Amino acid sequence: MDTLTCIKTRRSVRGFTEQDVTDEILEELLEAVRWAPSWHNTQCWEVVVVKDKKNKEALIEQLAPGNPAAKGLKEAPVVLVFCARIGVSGYIKGSPLTIKGDWHMFDMGIAGQSFCLAAHARGLGAVHVGGFDHKEVDKILGLPEAVESVEIIPLGYPIHPGVKPARKEINQFVHYEKY
Repeated sequence: MDTLTCIKTRRSVRGFTEQDVTDEILEELLEAVRWAPSWHNTQCWEVVVVKDKKNKEALIEQLAPGNPAAKGLKEAPVVLVFCARIGVSGYIKGSPLTIKGDWHMFDMGIAGQSFCLAAHARGLGAVHVGGFDHKEVDKILGLPEAVESVEIIPLGYPIHPGVKPARKEINQFVHYEKY
């Protein structure tokens, strides 16, 4: 599958079959994170792989009420929690380089999307989940103080393809020379 087709056909998947994701495939998908670009090549990501049912249930309990991803976290054979080392991305010698401060969210978005696109290219489904109690998830996972959870990504084989969302036309968001 070519890159643009992969991007255009990837969907948020929240329903998974019982089929396991092999360690070999998971390792291949984690290579996509490993090679994701990051600010000044800081590679601020840390990924926690969760397969144990009780640990997944603990994560589900931290989701925002009514979060539609709860079903996916329960069904997915693998759940990944993408975390970031804080104060690394966007910093030079301990000080932020720009007024944007810490760039970890930017880098984590690239890493997470790289992972999800690689998963889609292999016939798997995933969804970016951000609506949860981050501090509690950090405690559950035993994260060190300088590392924070950013998003949860359930991973598995989709029960059905996701719905194609409406997209803006390019001329609705592209501006030339000035806004």
